Amino acid sequence: MSEPLPTYGGQAVLEGVMIRGQRHVSVAVRSPSEKILVKTTPVGRLFTGKLRSIPLVRGVVALIETLYIGMSALSYSAGVAAEEEDQELNKWSMLTMISFSLLIAIALFFLLPLFASKPFEGLTGSHLIPNLAEGGIRLLVFLVYVIGIGFMTDIRRVYMYHGAEHMTVHAVENGDPLNIDHIRKYPTAHPRCGTAFLLTVMIVAIIVFSLVPREPMWWLILSRIILIPVIASFSYEVIRFNGRHSGNLFVQWLTAPSLWLQGLTTKQPDDDQIEVAVCAMNAAIESDQDTKTVTCSS
Repeated sequence: MSEPLPTYGGQAVLEGVMIRGQRHVSVAVRSPSEKILVKTTPVGRLFTGKLRSIPLVRGVVALIETLYIGMSALSYSAGVAAEEEDQELNKWSMLTMISFSLLIAIALFFLLPLFASKPFEGLTGSHLIPNLAEGGIRLLVFLVYVIGIGFMTDIRRVYMYHGAEHMTVHAVENGDPLNIDHIRKYPTAHPRCGTAFLLTVMIVAIIVFSLVPREPMWWLILSRIILIPVIASFSYEVIRFNGRHSGNLFVQWLTAPSLWLQGLTTKQPDDDQIEVAVCAMNAAIESDQDTKTVTCSS
């Protein structure tokens, strides 16, 4: 019986792609001079240790990893865009940016829907109706946000790189050569996408928060914050399950909404963008295998 293939994933950044390998993270970015610059760094022990194999706990670890590595990759790509690739955020600046981003996300996607659902509390004597209304408002806010930022020119290019990243991951998972012709045949959507994770978080949050009483107010607000790691943990397990059983018809039915949503967060890339994604993937694979092959110009 053959061993399972290593799992690769990543995200789009400004004019580039980040790929998270087994032991390394690679970021490939096209500079204003049209060169592809690649940076590869080891994944920290926290993100590759025993905690990553414990169910539910690994979901929280994955969330922290996504925030930290993602912000680091964005910082590098922004530096390349400004032709100052050596000017990256230090750890304290990174922590500040992550904390600020989390506060904005909590306020927008958790607290705003909570207060917007207050008028529904008087409809019945049950807390279920306002909690369900809150979940519906949260989904609406999420969709409006995704659609709204898609009108920004820079974000639309990020969505194209997002599609290139997914298509390249598909090619690796299917054992195809990493060239444009082979990659082009794959869709821009992928069941393990971060968009799928966020949508799953929204659905799981509806279930979890439906069980929380609407009083007292301080607990209602606090619950929307302290239960986020619990929701993220269950959502991560759902995504893992779906990824491992993607051929199952029931799982395909469950993942259909997230694949549809990726029609908003991914776009068909051009050949140059696929080239960048291939550089990032090759760099991650070669680093994991300790090979010295030159993958891209720099």
